[in-house]
Amino acid sequence: MADLVWLFAYGSLMWRPGFVFEASERAVLEGYHRALCVSSWVHRGTRQQPGLVLGLDRGGRCLGCAIGIAPSREPEVLAYLDERELVTDVYERRRLPVTLASGPTVPAWCYVVRRDHEQYVGDLAEEERLRRIRRAHGVSGPCAEYLRNTVAHLRALGIREPELERLAARIAGD
Repeated sequence: MADLVWLFAYGSLMWRPGFVFEASERAVLEGYHRALCVSSWVHRGTRQQPGLVLGLDRGGRCLGCAIGIAPSREPEVLAYLDERELVTDVYERRRLPVTLASGPTVPAWCYVVRRDHEQYVGDLAEEERLRRIRRAHGVSGPCAEYLRNTVAHLRALGIREPELERLAARIAGD
């Protein structure tokens, strides 16, 4: 395990990594939390009708997955992930310590939201978040579908996110 390069996944990367890996296990990242804090202008919205997607924002802690890859594959996998995650540069790739469920703390590549980026929206009021989620649609589909899929996959992995679950329940009630 020590000879692997680790990546921290907190959203779709947990259930749809898009690359072969050698190991995966639960992990905790301290000092950051999973939040709907990014205006999506590409995948789940447009500049005219921005959606909302997840980001790792400062504060708290985030339960996710650490994905281990062979060191020889690090350049290839990081190039793929940079292309996937850094479309508009709203995220920054950083190496941060994560604690694996098996005990050790390891450095892991994380994609953290940039608060100085124009797409960072922080903590919008719930009604504004719902309005954006209901109306937005991007190249990857409706924002409401993104929220439903995210909540369903997190639940399947045994991860509870009460705020996301509440928003999904309100959208389902429409």
